[in-house]
Amino acid sequence: MEYQFPAMSKPLDKDEINQFLKDLKGWEWNEDKLKKSFQFSNFKEAMGFILRISYEAEAVDHHPEVFNCYSRVEIGLNTHDSGGKVTQKDIDLAQEIEKLSAI
Repeated sequence: MEYQFPAMSKPLDKDEINQFLKDLKGWEWNEDKLKKSFQFSNFKEAMGFILRISYEAEAVDHHPEVFNCYSRVEIGLNTHDSGGKVTQKDIDLAQEIEKLSAI
């Protein structure tokens, strides 16, 4: 059987992204990424958040950029198979990350 390449995700346009950002408080669209910085009380809470994100990301096979410095976690989302643009996959994962940040 011949290998089938997965279909490329469709990049969202500026209006679509801005519409979704209305419901994603604190997220911004910059440099072709959805970005947000989260602040926690300490390193342990920040790392727990990163761990929770990792399970969700792995389940949907869509992995964010994650930066951690003590109690701060910065997230960046875009879709590699769409040329590094924002797609619905990024919006969906940002919505899940928001839910996880409230735990």
